[in-house]
Amino acid sequence: MSEDVPPDPGTPHARFAAEMRRLREAAQLSQSSVAARLGCTQAQVSRLEGGSRTPSKYDAEQLDRLFGSGGSTHFADLRKHIVARPGGPAWFIGWAEEVEPVALVIRSWDPLLVPGLLQTESYARHIFSNGPRATPDEVEERVQARMRRQQILDRDDPPMFLVLIDEGVLRRRVNGPEVMREQLGHLLEAVQRPNISIQVVDPECMAGLAGAFMIAELPIGQPETVHMDSPALGHVTNDHELVISIRKRYEEIRLWAYPERVSLKMIEEVRREWT
Repeated sequence: MSEDVPPDPGTPHARFAAEMRRLREAAQLSQSSVAARLGCTQAQVSRLEGGSRTPSKYDAEQLDRLFGSGGSTHFADLRKHIVARPGGPAWFIGWAEEVEPVALVIRSWDPLLVPGLLQTESYARHIFSNGPRATPDEVEERVQARMRRQQILDRDDPPMFLVLIDEGVLRRRVNGPEVMREQLGHLLEAVQRPNISIQVVDPECMAGLAGAFMIAELPIGQPETVHMDSPALGHVTNDHELVISIRKRYEEIRLWAYPERVSLKMIEEVRREWT
């Protein structure tokens, strides 16, 4: 979905956007003026008012200070309706809604699946459909939430996305050959973007067996934050010692990664095998 496509006027995103625009115009402030107060760019304010950017907790708090009075939580309450949508588990909201959108660099390791930011709709739908007690409505909502999450890679100022995946991911059957061909083709297209790098890791790498994780490098003054997967519950933290530990593990895994040109050749070869 393009960031230029307006949201459904009945969605929480649209209500937040309309209220922000209404109060800004009533205060006779320009988007640039609001951007200066939020500590972001005019383009980011424009996306907030267009409903194509999910407001962070910080955005909402700053807007309440700017337009509210007496400890108003108007925008914070509107934002709760956005993040309360059943697009994923509650513990993931802090990462997908507050960390990824402001990250400068995201480093990702996955030993089992294509990372969510690069999954095709068909690939993601099959994964969610096979979740425990997944209803069709829940599956569809989670798929659409995943597609919306990927919009950060389409921005004018996207984060660098440095991906490491185990070689077994290329051959792990998700649905069928058609879905796998489409997914691997999507990886080959994605890496044509200057902000995306994909490397395949030798399956003999032991350092990566502990599980998937992501590391977000944030703007100056904000600590690096990591997200770690587990079967039942993910964990998001900026604890310094834990972040350093995960960074070291990422570097250990990267030592087992093939050069990107070799990795892309491998992806193309396996893609042809899915017939």
